[in-house]
This record gives sequence, C-alpha cells and structure tokens, in this order.
Amino acid sequence: MTSPSTAPGASIYSAPALLRFTYDIWVLGITNTWIWRCSTSNTLLPFFRKHVKNSSSHLDIGVGTGYFLANAEFNKDTEVTLVDLNPDSLTTAENRIPWLKTHSILHDVTKPLPMPASQKFDSISLMYLLHCLPGPTSYKASIFRHLKEHLTDDGTLFSATVLGKGVQHNWAGQLLMRIYNRKGIFGNLGDGAEGFLEVLKECFEDVEARVEGVVLVFAARGPRI
Repeated sequence: MTSPSTAPGASIYSAPALLRFTYDIWVLGITNTWIWRCSTSNTLLPFFRKHVKNSSSHLDIGVGTGYFLANAEFNKDTEVTLVDLNPDSLTTAENRIPWLKTHSILHDVTKPLPMPASQKFDSISLMYLLHCLPGPTSYKASIFRHLKEHLTDDGTLFSATVLGKGVQHNWAGQLLMRIYNRKGIFGNLGDGAEGFLEVLKECFEDVEARVEGVVLVFAARGPRI
C-alpha cells in the first residue's frame, strides 16, 4: 500500500518571510491560547525545557521555527540534530540557535532515520508534528518504533499534538479543524489519545500523558527491546 504523503503538512511553512509570523505568532500565540487552549508559555515551553535540561544530545523532529530550541535551557555543549521535511524550517531553526552545535537532516519522519542505530540521543522531541502527519493514528504512532532505537536507555521522547477525537473543540477549533484537514495541513480528525498511548506503551516502559485543552502532551522513557 502506498504511504500517505507528508508534503501538504510541511508545505504550509514554505514562505521564509512569513514563517516566524505564521508559526510563532499565529500557531504558538493566538491559536494555542484561544483555540487549542494549551498555552505555549505556561504549558508547552516549560514542558520542553524540562525534558531537554540535562540533555547532551537532542533530536528535534518537526522544528517549526526553532522557537522551543531558542527558548530552552540547553548546556552550551549540547549537540542538536534537526529533522524536517521543509528546508525553510530547517534553515530558520538552525539560524535561531547559533550558540549550539547543530546538524540538519531533510527527511520524512515516517521513514526510518538516515543514521546508524548506534547513534543515540538523550532527548527526542516531536512538538506539534503528529497532527500534521497524514493517515490513521496507528500509522503516525508507528514512528515511535524506529525512533526508540535512537534513544539512550535513560533518555526521553516527548511530544505535544492536537487531537481530533475524544476532546471538546470550541467553535473556532471546529472551524480550523475542518479547514486544516480539508487542505491536508492537518490529518488528525481520527486522532484520539488512546491510539497514541497504545503504541507508546508497546514501545516504552514508562509513559506519562495528559490532555491540556485539546492537546495531548506526553513523555516516554525506557525504550523496550
């Protein structure tokens, strides 16, 4: 069976001049606060900072504009690998964290990473990426199976994603969900928390999750062999 295309979800951020406005102001500011009801400053940024604080090697997948990276509290010696399907996002994120040693990879995360299994990271983040991927929840969650191979034994994989099922969207959220899913920007109408958690618990020993507004926020540790 042909895999669903991830291009539409990535293409929305392909205008460099508008990227920071589109992502930082609209997505992380207005939309998170009033529509998804999951504050960037009160919930998502503290969550990100918590899980990268002691990381010496971080893998950031679906980098956006590099907002979370630029506002985290990394050790200056931390090495950061950026993975995205959009070259403009990679360039914007890399330019935003000049004090860190970075390596960028143009890649579709639904496919195994183009690196040896021996390459491990203390932290792996997928912030606001999963709801942009196409296909059923089981297809998206399957990426955890190859990502866990690149996590250190005591490392953490963490994410936040907008849900389409099992949550109560306000009127603005319902409108945006219809528009975004129709255009292929989102592919999350069938995404419920249980679908992600089922695969996470299969792949990891310890999974913590909660729903903030309509956003599933989770962290997983202890990759299963």
